Amino acid sequence: MTTSDSVQQDMFTVLHGQPAPVVTRWTYTATDPFAVTLAVRTRQDRWVEWLVARDLVVEALSGPAGYGDIRMSPQLVQGYDIVEIEIRSSDGRAVLEVDRDLLRHFVESSAELVPLGEESAVLDLDRVIEQITQSCEG
Repeated sequence: MTTSDSVQQDMFTVLHGQPAPVVTRWTYTATDPFAVTLAVRTRQDRWVEWLVARDLVVEALSGPAGYGDIRMSPQLVQGYDIVEIEIRSSDGRAVLEVDRDLLRHFVESSAELVPLGEESAVLDLDRVIEQITQSCEG
């Protein structure tokens, strides 16, 4: 789904070692131009979300990217062209596999809203500062 200021795409994703795919939802909004939200639907129909740098997703289309809690890299697994996503937390780790062409389509759709490299030009820094200061008021 694409609107004038956001892109959202659901994708079937394989959780490494599991037979059934899970649904992931990738969301990009022009109001937060440096970030992508990756949400994974759980068995209880809850969504668990991670905020990921858009640059990380873009880089992962062509080579290994990231360090720390989220790492991504393109892979060829049993003839499928995927991006492997490793997510780590204090509770453990999960490895997801998403179709690289679907992820590329999502990135291209986000670039139609905010061209790659132009994120700073659309960021409303005054609004961000106002939000932060309002959240700190007691």
